[in-house]
Amino acid sequence: MPRYSEERKQAVLNKLLPPLNMTVAEVARSECISAQTLYTWRDKAKQQGYPVPGKKPTSEQWSAEAKLAVVIETATLGEAELSEYCRTKGLYVEQVKAWKSASLQGFGQTREQELTVKRQRKTDQKEIKQLRRELREKEKALAETAALLVLRKKLDALWENDNEDD
Repeated sequence: MPRYSEERKQAVLNKLLPPLNMTVAEVARSECISAQTLYTWRDKAKQQGYPVPGKKPTSEQWSAEAKLAVVIETATLGEAELSEYCRTKGLYVEQVKAWKSASLQGFGQTREQELTVKRQRKTDQKEIKQLRRELREKEKALAETAALLVLRKKLDALWENDNEDD
């Protein structure tokens, strides 16, 4: 079983990224490496946080984890370094900036969403309490009506017995 250096693995994995966007099968054929080995390398790179696309051919279809990994990886880069990074990965600077702003908006919305959920929970609890109260009142009214019907039947039966005796 051959052993591959980290540089070789990275060079092979880079073929999966833009601008080449080769499939695992194509890279396996061209590099004479089994597809399973490439899948294993790709999965390990994903677990380590490297932006490696899955089955998505374009960068806009990448998973949220891959996009976040790119944002984190480029956070400390200057404009020139960011441009170089984007050229090597087949990305646009605007894409990376849009992903960054989207992730920041997601963090900002989290607090707002928590407050909204909390308010909604309170109103739901009030509504549930009111509905339970109404249900209890209706059950009492239904039980009273059923009791009156039973008494009415007994009274009617009693009147019929009295009429027969006369």
